[in-house]
Parts: sequence; structure tokens; C-alpha cells
Amino acid sequence: MSEQARRRPPKPYRRPQKDPVRMLAFEALRAVDERDAYANLVLPPLLRKAREKGDFDGRDAALATELVYGTLRRQGTYDAIISACIDRPLREVDPPVLDVLALGAHQLLGTRIPTHAAVSASVELARVVLGDGRAKFVNAVLRKISAQDLDAWVAQVAPPYDKDPEDHLAVVHSHPRWVVSALWDSLGGGRAGIEELLAADNDRPEVTLVARPGRSTTEELAAATETVPGRWSPYAVRMAEGGEPGAIDAVKDGRAGVQDEGSQLVAIALANAPVDGSDARWLDGCAGPGGKAALLAALAAERGAALLASEKQPHRARLVERALAGNPGPYQVIAADGTRPPWRPGSFDRVLMDVPCSGLGALRRRPEARWRRRPDDLDSFAPLQRALLTEALSAVRVGGVVGYATCSPHLAETRVVVDDVLKKVGGAELLDARPLLPGVPTLGDGPDVQLWPHLHGTDAMYLALLRRTA
Repeated sequence: MSEQARRRPPKPYRRPQKDPVRMLAFEALRAVDERDAYANLVLPPLLRKAREKGDFDGRDAALATELVYGTLRRQGTYDAIISACIDRPLREVDPPVLDVLALGAHQLLGTRIPTHAAVSASVELARVVLGDGRAKFVNAVLRKISAQDLDAWVAQVAPPYDKDPEDHLAVVHSHPRWVVSALWDSLGGGRAGIEELLAADNDRPEVTLVARPGRSTTEELAAATETVPGRWSPYAVRMAEGGEPGAIDAVKDGRAGVQDEGSQLVAIALANAPVDGSDARWLDGCAGPGGKAALLAALAAERGAALLASEKQPHRARLVERALAGNPGPYQVIAADGTRPPWRPGSFDRVLMDVPCSGLGALRRRPEARWRRRPDDLDSFAPLQRALLTEALSAVRVGGVVGYATCSPHLAETRVVVDDVLKKVGGAELLDARPLLPGVPTLGDGPDVQLWPHLHGTDAMYLALLRRTA
């Protein structure tokens, strides 16, 4: 080193600058990891708080949302790429460091943010939340990642399809291998169908609204915001350009709501299924948080029928009460366990049991669920699902109809449950649900119905309709 260089004063330390957008995205990812929170519950209050502080405008909120959901959807792919760029097992990297790296990887590989901006912004975030030492590690890894685009990285880190189809799809489409296998079993068919399904799971879903009949109309919703008609439900409109549903008067008043079109179709199909005899008492036996119950209550009111909405968890029962408030027809909300119900057998003409499940049908909306679930979770849901369907068949009178629904396409939560209960209980028969979803294509051989994101643009809702015969 020259004498002049030795005499040169050191550069003054520059404090890292906080970027509100990336700080918020990091905070949301940490909540998902540390508290097992769901991004769709964590993100809205964080965005609201940022707006109130004046830190955010609409573009900032859109970028923060994309960073959070994009990182979670592609987490498996990004983990494989990050692993190829470091000299230690991924499990030995601290989770906060991995979150910063994944956020940086998504900006480099999944957005149009320029490379230099993605790297510098991520390193600056690392300096704020991790410290200067670990920021150097982040900088080195992200510079390696920036050397290739996503397609090139996937070609490098994913095993060949011919050697291991499921592991190849797991890396390419960022799903755990066991989920790929389960979805493929449920869907059937060859490579094209499963690739389309997995890709659809990684698409950003549109916000779908429901105009609750007798309380709002699709025309009112269309006049309030920019929408396009629903694909299948007569009560649906889609906010194709995004927006804030809570700003719409009908939604604020509870006359309309946010509800996936698949969820709407389940309620409509049950309401329109043929019953023998009276049609005055309806039951939603797993009503929380209240979307299907609100639509059922509105449909029941049009016929002069009454809905009993039952939910085991008191806090979820309160959400149901809020969703049904103002319904023009008679209804009641109670906190009760559907496996040990307070109602008498044979009390109802129609019963919906939308049972607790793995949620594998809603991975578009809850991408973190794919990493949180484990195969043995299905074993814990199985007894509850069978018990709830058994009690539903007890609750309905002879000639009445039960709808068994679940937001999962996994065979262990759908057809296997229905077949097992029918064999055990007896005195019931399956109805063909397909004619009750008019205009909806590709519904399979029946009599039950499985909806799919890539085929129908809905969550992967399952519905079986059963009539009590004895």
C-alpha cells in the first residue's frame, strides 16, 4: 500500500436506508415463518398501517403484495437456487437471512425490477435487518443468482423429468413433492394436466365478489367498480383489474362479499338440489367464517326457509353472525360442535357440511399452506371429516339432501370419505351434482364434482350431494 493510500482517511460509515416496501414485505414473511400466520391475514393490516403513516401509495402496496405472495409461491424453486449458490446446507442458514435472500431472488427472477436495483435494495434491507456482516453474504449470493435467468436456473437445479417426474415438477412449480403426487393422483391424466394445475396454483387469483340475492345485484357491483361477469355463478363478478373490495358500499354493508366462485357454486348446487317434501329448514353445520352461510341464508330467504348456521369455534361463530347480519329471512347462528350436535336427528331438509381440511384446493390464495402442511395432517382430519358427514346424514330427514364439501382435491379428503361413510351409515344415495352446475364444463364422470383452478378458474372445491333414503 502506498504512503498516500495509508494517509487517506477512511470513508465515513453510511447508515443503511430503510425501504418501507421491502421492510413491510420482510415483516410479513417473518410473521408467516415465526407465527405460522397466513399472508392473507397478515398483509392487509400491515398495508393499512403503512397507508395511515403516509409511507405508501397504491403502487407501493401493489409491489409489497407482489413481493410477499410471489416469494411464498416460488419459495421451493428459490430455495433450490439459493442452495446451489451457497457452500452449506440450507437448513444451516438463519431463517431471516433466507427470507431476505428469497425476496432478492424473487426480485431478480420473478419481476421486472432491474438487476442492479434488485441486488442493491436487497443488500440495503439486509444491512437494516441483519447487520453489515450478513449483508455481505446476501450480496455475494444474490450476485451469483443474478448471473442467470429463472429458466436457466430451473434447468440447472431441477432433476430431469424422465428420471424423476414428481421431483422435477416439485422444483419447477414450487410445490412439495408429496403435494405434487397427491394432486396428480386426484387429477389423473398425463403431464400436461398436472403442469397446468401446478402453474395455476402459482397465478395470482382474481378477487371475486358475490351479490347476495335479495340484497344486492351484480349490476350494482359492476356500477361500483370495474368488474367482469363471473364465469359460472349468476351472483359473481370478478375484479379483474384488482382494487379494494372493502371500499364498495355493498360489501361494507354486508349485502355483498368476497367469495370464490367455487364456494358460490357449492352453496347454489345444494340450494337447487331436488328434495322430496318440505323445504323449510336448512343447516350449515360448519359455517365459519360465513361466506357460504350468507349465500345460503339469502337463497333460503327467497323461498321462505330458515337457516341454522352452526360453528364450533365461538370467534368464528361471531364472524358468521357478522356475515349474516341484515339477512331478510329468518336465521340463527349458534356455537356448537357438529360431531355432537344439539339438534334432533331428521330436523333439516338441506344440510351443508363444508368440513375442515388440508386446504390444498386454495394454494393460489394461501401459498404458504403448501409448505406448512404434512402428509400426516390428513390422518388428523380424517376422523373429523367422517364424523361430520355422518352427523349431517343424521341431521337431514328422509328425502332431504346433504352437501359434503371441502376445499381440497385430495382423494383421502373427498371420495374416500364419502365412500366410507356411505358404507358405514347406509340409508343414503349419491345424487349427480353435475346438472346443478349448469354451464360448467369438464366435470368428469360424476356423480360428485371436483372443480380445478386451471379448468374452471376457481379454488379446487369438491362437492358430493347425498339424499337420505331411510
